[in-house]
Amino acid sequence: MAELQSLSDLGGQIATAQPEAPVYVQKLDAFGRAYATGKRKDAVARVWLTPGTGKIIVNDKDFTGYFGRPVLQMIVQQPLHAAARDGQFDVIATVAGGGLSGQAGAIRHGISKALTYYEPGLRGVLKKAGFLTRDSRVVERKKYGRAKARRSFQFSKR
Repeated sequence: MAELQSLSDLGGQIATAQPEAPVYVQKLDAFGRAYATGKRKDAVARVWLTPGTGKIIVNDKDFTGYFGRPVLQMIVQQPLHAAARDGQFDVIATVAGGGLSGQAGAIRHGISKALTYYEPGLRGVLKKAGFLTRDSRVVERKKYGRAKARRSFQFSKR
């Protein structure tokens, strides 16, 4: 074994290990649908994505009938707008738990994940917009000796 005279001699012996970027592949079920689960607060949404005309069905209702407020309807549509896929996919979602705001957020999370499963190239756009991150904020539990999670009972000197 030859002796090394400098660090440059060592460079030829060691291969530089560059971590490979993960390769994302299309994940579809037997019916050609992409499935994903989205969560926010206490709401859990199961989302199926198929190529179609842009219909969004939530719990067997049209999403405009299920979510009355325009803000919630906008939240549900955000991933499709960001990916420029308006009117190209049909979305069928079942959602349970939580309130309407949490359910809309859960569906948005599920649609985003399902879009990445159907078209892995959209992952960068959706990740940059923050739609693939699960919002982990949940309601803080009530503590004993307190009125709510942090609120104390009213103090009285006498």
